Amino acid sequence: MREARIMRKPVLPYPEVCHSLHSSDPFAAEAKILLGFAQYNLQATTDRAQRVHQLASTVNMDSLEARTRAAWADCLELSKATLSHLGRLTGSAGTTTSPDDAQTWLSAAVANQQTCRNGFLELNLASKLWSLPFTSNNVSELLSNSLAMHKAGAASRPSGARRLLSGGFPTWISVFDRKFLQSPTMNADVVVATDGSGNYTTISEAVAAWRNLRTGTERFVIYVKAGVYRENVEVHMNNLMLVGDGIDKTVVTGSRNVPDGRWTTFRSATFAAVGDGFIARDMTFENTAGPEKRQAVALRSGSDLSIFYRCSFKGYQDTLYVHSQRQFYRECDVYGTVDFIFGDAVVVLQNCNIFVRRPMDNQTNTVTAQGRIDPNQNTGISIHNSTVTAALDFKPVQGSFKTFLGRPWRNYSRTVFMQSNLDDLIDPAGWLEWDDQFALCTLYYGEYENTGVGAGTGERISWPGYHIITCASEAQNFTVSNFLSGDLWIPENEVPFSSGLL
Repeated sequence: MREARIMRKPVLPYPEVCHSLHSSDPFAAEAKILLGFAQYNLQATTDRAQRVHQLASTVNMDSLEARTRAAWADCLELSKATLSHLGRLTGSAGTTTSPDDAQTWLSAAVANQQTCRNGFLELNLASKLWSLPFTSNNVSELLSNSLAMHKAGAASRPSGARRLLSGGFPTWISVFDRKFLQSPTMNADVVVATDGSGNYTTISEAVAAWRNLRTGTERFVIYVKAGVYRENVEVHMNNLMLVGDGIDKTVVTGSRNVPDGRWTTFRSATFAAVGDGFIARDMTFENTAGPEKRQAVALRSGSDLSIFYRCSFKGYQDTLYVHSQRQFYRECDVYGTVDFIFGDAVVVLQNCNIFVRRPMDNQTNTVTAQGRIDPNQNTGISIHNSTVTAALDFKPVQGSFKTFLGRPWRNYSRTVFMQSNLDDLIDPAGWLEWDDQFALCTLYYGEYENTGVGAGTGERISWPGYHIITCASEAQNFTVSNFLSGDLWIPENEVPFSSGLL
């Protein structure tokens, strides 16, 4: 028998907002009895988020100046996504949701709120923040309270056995998807080719046509032949698979960047995967804006249960935006300079090559910048059995620049490097401050059984939040099994348990 767990009373980060919400609702007492305290708070949060979205949607976008319009558009999309996450957790749908799902979707909603703010800050519109519907209705605080409540509820439930990989892939991939990923021949639904030999000449056309060609919820496969596709693509539908002819053979490229003034970091992505269950194989995604253009994203994923297998991501600052939800990268190459793997997803990069490129003369390289803003989020970056080394353009000059494993973008930044090879470019201190003492006590940075010249921990920083992990059980928390999983959401599959460590 499993040991029973005692329900913990949640410590709410914003009790005054919770009290104000409930005291202003004449039906609060009855609703709390009917729904339960956590579910009542979640429903009230959803109602508030719905009103915010409706109010923001009434604004005439054409009346806004260009920078405000760009940031506003981001917030509209993100608030719509938040409503989708909350909708999965309220009403009858919420009764069958696993704790891992709940924490993932609420964590994503919190990330959405922060990303909305980021856009206004990046475009020098901070003065507008406090008057915006997105930031003046306590939605962020209500979400944080809901996150705390659901985490406390999850801690009181018994935990089942965890499941790891089957044939090198996460067990949420169906048998069909595993065979498809491993097959050298592709029976795709549509073909994209720059030379006109396919059904479409651009990926965007194929994605748009998908809505008319797809007949149900089954996987839709787009085969993208070798070629360079100069376009910005956004995928908002579920269960799409993109298959290319190989890294540096099938290339999606763009050059949007924040200093341009028309794009936020969020919207600068050459390719954005938003719909759940996105899979990409044998593709290169790049942003060619260059180091002088600073924030310029090659790929952004907010796709839950998204997988990238044998893909390459090329850029400089902010190359790979692991924005939110659960993501898995295997045998991928990532190139960049500053904060080039960043975001607030639950993400594992496994068996990947991380290449540090030459930055501008006044820059310092940082591999990661994880954006966990709330201690109850289940988010973080785990880099497992991978290699961090210098790209060809950086090798001759790497002694002239400092390179660090990461720095804390937000208060509760969480990043772990495990059983990976860290080359000699890594500074002995290992990690870099973001702004003096910011987040040094609240972050969680860890290293476990790494090898290579740059893996020595004798001269590492001594922050309270930094951990030299010596216990395998602690490291197991960041494996594919325990960090990405959720035995309640993984499909039924006879896969033996594995810790995921080498």
